[in-house]
Amino acid sequence: MASPEDVIEPLAESAAAQSLNRRRFSHDCHDLTKDDLDGLMSRSEGRPFIVVHHLSEIEDKGIPYFIPDVPVKCRLDNTEKHTTRSRVSIGTLYTLHLTHGQFHWTIKRKYKNFQEVHRDLYKHKMMLHLLPIGRFAKERQQLRNMSEEMPSLHGTERARRTSSKVKYLEEYLNCLLENTFCKNDSSMLEFLSISPLSFVSDLGPKGLEGYILKRSGGHRILGLNCIGHHQICFRWSRRWLVVKDSFLLYMKRDSGSIDFVLLFDPEFKTKVGRADTGTKYGVCFENFTRNLIIKCNGYRQSQWWNSEIKRLAETCDFLKTQRFEGFAPPRENTLTKWYVNGSGYFADLADALEQAKEEIFITDWWLSPEVFLKRPATNYYWRLDEILKRKAEMGVKVCVLLYKEVEMALGINSEHSKRTLMNMHPNIKVMRHPDHVSSAVFLWAHHEKMVAIDQTVAFVGGLDLAFGRWDDSQHHLTDLGLTETTDGGNGMAGGSKTSEPDKQGEQDPHDLTGNTKLWLGKDYSNFIKRDWVQLDRPFEDNIDRTTVPRMPWRDLSAAFHGKAARDVARHFIQRWNFTKIFKIKYKDDFYPYLLPKSHSTADSLPFTVPGSKKAKVQVLRSADRWSTGTCESSIHNAYIDTINKSEHYIYIENQFFISCSDQKTVHNGIGDAIVNRILRAYREKKKYRVYVVVPLLPGFEGDISTGGGNAIQAILHFTYRTMCRGEFSILSRLSELKDQWTEYITLCGLRTHAQLSESPVTELIYVHSKTLIADDRCYIIGSANINDRSMLGSRDSELAVFVEDEERVPSIMGGEEYQAGPLTLALRKECFRVLVGAASDPSINIDDPISDEFFFLVWNDTAKTNVNIYDKVFKCLPCNSVHSMQALRDYLNVARLCDTDPEQAKEELKAIRGVLVHFPLKFLCEENLLPPRNTKEGMAPVGLWT
Repeated sequence: MASPEDVIEPLAESAAAQSLNRRRFSHDCHDLTKDDLDGLMSRSEGRPFIVVHHLSEIEDKGIPYFIPDVPVKCRLDNTEKHTTRSRVSIGTLYTLHLTHGQFHWTIKRKYKNFQEVHRDLYKHKMMLHLLPIGRFAKERQQLRNMSEEMPSLHGTERARRTSSKVKYLEEYLNCLLENTFCKNDSSMLEFLSISPLSFVSDLGPKGLEGYILKRSGGHRILGLNCIGHHQICFRWSRRWLVVKDSFLLYMKRDSGSIDFVLLFDPEFKTKVGRADTGTKYGVCFENFTRNLIIKCNGYRQSQWWNSEIKRLAETCDFLKTQRFEGFAPPRENTLTKWYVNGSGYFADLADALEQAKEEIFITDWWLSPEVFLKRPATNYYWRLDEILKRKAEMGVKVCVLLYKEVEMALGINSEHSKRTLMNMHPNIKVMRHPDHVSSAVFLWAHHEKMVAIDQTVAFVGGLDLAFGRWDDSQHHLTDLGLTETTDGGNGMAGGSKTSEPDKQGEQDPHDLTGNTKLWLGKDYSNFIKRDWVQLDRPFEDNIDRTTVPRMPWRDLSAAFHGKAARDVARHFIQRWNFTKIFKIKYKDDFYPYLLPKSHSTADSLPFTVPGSKKAKVQVLRSADRWSTGTCESSIHNAYIDTINKSEHYIYIENQFFISCSDQKTVHNGIGDAIVNRILRAYREKKKYRVYVVVPLLPGFEGDISTGGGNAIQAILHFTYRTMCRGEFSILSRLSELKDQWTEYITLCGLRTHAQLSESPVTELIYVHSKTLIADDRCYIIGSANINDRSMLGSRDSELAVFVEDEERVPSIMGGEEYQAGPLTLALRKECFRVLVGAASDPSINIDDPISDEFFFLVWNDTAKTNVNIYDKVFKCLPCNSVHSMQALRDYLNVARLCDTDPEQAKEELKAIRGVLVHFPLKFLCEENLLPPRNTKEGMAPVGLWT
């Protein structure tokens, strides 16, 4: 197989190579030989899906459309009048029922269509005899292999005497289909409605196909229908229409170029006739993004196409709004697996990427091509860009969608990510969206994180494939790549670790032999101390790791298979095709239209993620017309529904906690649902617990010792507005409970400690999770924060999964026997195990999440004790004793025990259990934390922060 470098000028070996002003590859590298293509086409059960990415090569090389050695059988029926308006007499239109292996389809043809195909076959036969040129050699050989003369359209004398016209037409057609030359002739393929996509198994049933005239325009996308000019200025183009069970497309059949894909959705409908289409014999297809008008040959064909498309689409799950007003239904018996932290997630993802045979879809808010998926890295094999390059060289199509940031506001450098990946191989395609000016989108982001492999397995959650995300349950603060000794103080698996002086010096970024560091270069981060810069120099440290501890990263994600994975892939395809239509630079053939696989073949799993178990899985999303071309807020609806229906407890772990609607500045109703559920439990005198875990500080660069800066204070303002400050806050609205609110809800953050350069250090654990667990029976994992940006649907785009256990295992709830879901129970215990220190102290019982013993004596006592110790040793911020900026300055003037008596500090820290601390509800409670109006943060719309 020829590599891209054999046919395209190699990339210059220089440091500037990754910052080229133009992409290295502008055309696909057609790297499949004839033998490769023949191998692709040799399966007897149907064509492999990879065919859809090589349609032009199939056309160029003359590969047959039919499955080899599988017969085509035809049965003819008379047809009745199609409608009462038909003036054509009965018997002139024939219904043909065709079978080719597992594929069955029906077409309608007039007698003159039989005459036309017979004439074209005869002409082709004569041309081969009269023009003996080389490119017809294959056809001439097929012609010589004909055992007898081409059959007569009028049948034999015996057939005419003993058979009806239907019978001998059937015999005539079956005779032609037994001959390779006749069967593969272009006129016969058109007569039978065959294209290269007809027999691709993963596209589902054969569907409906044929030539039509399509009208330009009709896009329902901002900027593509300027003052309705397409209503009067349009053109007609001849295209081949293909209708499958969940989408339709039109293409140039001769070249194999797909020009447009229309996905079925709840707004999909068909209309027929001049009144609805503005043209005689017209058919209109509508969905969220386009009104597509086609013109048929006649009245009968337009009615036939209209009815057949409705029949094909009637079983499609995506034609109706599903539970939570989502686009995808719950998928039962779905293999799924959850992940707490990035180590296991990245490792399983790396193994799954290695299994890719056809396609890899990735979408991230931020993607670092140089991130390692397995650690410690002793070579580059498991680096993300190397994995993707390796798969691209094997023929896998890699499609990446990145958020195009406002560069003045964010430093994630998506341009570097795009150039780095696209300069590797032409099979790697990267799009960025949105274009802020043309789309008028400046405040909102594509925030979802997803990987789909062969539309068979998908990974969704809070983890971008980016620097700083990889972590494990030990949440190391230091990483000098040296001998580390266990200090055993923080109650985590393996304990905290002490980094000792280095004798090796700096790690050579080009030689990882013997490397023991887990976080290389920019991957070692503390973004509150210093945000990422110079990402085009990935292996240069961003902070001094000998003096500054890293900020641990806590996150949750999920993997799942089958139909749910196809739902995620379909969402990606919808976004990809939407972006291709919207941005002019992506309209060339280098960026292909993507096709969703049929759910009818989703149960065939070529590989599975180890440790997966069956549950009911529903894919949820936040989407808007600017981001996806459709509107949805099913994540928000699922959160509220789950909270309302919960009977015993909810556990929330989220990067943000901004809620409690006032219909002015905050609109999502998650906080309101929590309040109402607690009040219901209080009035019914029933036990009910709410656990909330959020980061102690927002993830913005700033010095908390001086107040943290405007961005940090703005997020803190709205967080406190949700928790405890102002009339709309949760605690204010629970005033009916007086001091008893502490029996129902607990608000916490996470913190850990270690030794760095022989001195004790501490840092908060940054909670980036977006998770809700309820009643040990269901959970939501995704990319959506608890704020308006993520939940409303009209702002950031998000993706999540709602998982419900279908099996039950014995457990305990409120001191009584309880039937829990095995997946959810294990997830909740894994979260609690690390947080309260049960990982290192098996005597801590986490079985009953709502018992008084656990809630008060384990959870809350652990959080309270840890806070007191950290305040005593480190004078940590934020803290409850600092109510104002003056108090903050006074607080910082008090000497810290870790500085004055390090040995005593170490003794105190031995009492730390787990990583749980109470959230400081009184921090800066006497200050107005909203940014001043004369600052850039103050001039920004309030929606930027909420």
